[in-house]
Amino acid sequence: MRILLTGASGFIGQHVLQALLAEGHHVVCAGRRPPAGSHPRLSHVHADFANDTEQSVWLARLNGVDAVVNTVGIFRESGRQSFARLHTLAPRALFAACAASEHVHTVIQLSALGADAEADSAYHLSKKAADDYLAALPLRSYIIQPSLVYGSDGASARIFKTLASMPLSVRFGTAPQLVQPVHIDDVTAAILALLRQRLPFPPGTTSLRVPLVGPEALPFTAYLGRLRAAMGLARQPLLALPDGLARLLAQAGRWLPGALLDPEALRMLDRGNTGDAAVITHLLGRAPTPIAAFITDPRAERTLAKLGWLLPTLRWSIVAVWIATAIVSFGLYPVEQSYDLLARTGIPPSLQPLMLYGAASFDLLLGLGIAFLPRRRPLWRAQLALIGFYTVVIAFKLPEFLLHPYGPLTKNLPMLAAIWLLYELEE
Repeated sequence: MRILLTGASGFIGQHVLQALLAEGHHVVCAGRRPPAGSHPRLSHVHADFANDTEQSVWLARLNGVDAVVNTVGIFRESGRQSFARLHTLAPRALFAACAASEHVHTVIQLSALGADAEADSAYHLSKKAADDYLAALPLRSYIIQPSLVYGSDGASARIFKTLASMPLSVRFGTAPQLVQPVHIDDVTAAILALLRQRLPFPPGTTSLRVPLVGPEALPFTAYLGRLRAAMGLARQPLLALPDGLARLLAQAGRWLPGALLDPEALRMLDRGNTGDAAVITHLLGRAPTPIAAFITDPRAERTLAKLGWLLPTLRWSIVAVWIATAIVSFGLYPVEQSYDLLARTGIPPSLQPLMLYGAASFDLLLGLGIAFLPRRRPLWRAQLALIGFYTVVIAFKLPEFLLHPYGPLTKNLPMLAAIWLLYELEE
């Protein structure tokens, strides 16, 4: 078949793309950028869900297309990348074009468990709006609703493994928070099976909602425990927070950039994320992959998971060092004694204020840059050069610090090693 695939640059979309090509389909990727690599049965058409909300725009892209698989989705809004545009308006336009097309006979829509009559989050409601619109069209369609999807290259899986590897696990509130994790390979295999029309429709309908879940429903903290055990780590202590404190922390997370928890995420977690595994079992012809089989290289996964929280801890400790150094240099340490140290390194009195406060300001900027700039590799290089320079100058000009029993200068060596580590592992 010739299949139009949207969201091919995303985690699920990338896996679906490779599976479709492996099965011999011709794939047209609709997105802002062409997919990486080349393949004789792969082509690209430019599309942008943030802008393409008209049926006519999509109809022009469906010439010769037999089926459409839509995997576009976001978990948080950013600018024009909104739930309304990416989850509702653009998919509706695409689905309307599919219904009007003379070629398209099947649509598969990637939705989510919870996008149903009881939905109350903006994420679920936006998905449901597109799902309901598709289900009402005179068009064969499958609305797949996965639980948490695990894949070693998935962002959410990396986060969950990082949480599982930490010294302490936290349960936010008293709700069961049930999840039913499903492996990405099972999700892609189920999509391929649906393209072969392996599920019948109820009489009088042309659309079917399909839950894609793993074989077992369990609390979210228990899921982290299973991942931890699969990575070869001992049991993790659990801190259970009361509902009121959980809601308070979720409210705080709304204002913290990159926070994993906000009020909407907590509501979705409390509601649960489970379904009937019989459907995916029928599609796969076997039971879905158990959690114990998710992790295939425990040692590597364990190392990466620990680095997920150890590297940020190391980075923020260095942020604290630079900011504390700046504050001390700005006046907590007696200024006259600072001038005396500068004089002993050869700095004339006229330049001492500029050197003292200039260096303190630079230290402060380094700390803030490490904390907030997205690209930090130049900052790590600057720190290596700066600390190396300070160390050499002080060793020659102020040798008592080199031989001091508290090691104020020799402690620069682990500092340099830590910065070098962060430089080498910076993404």
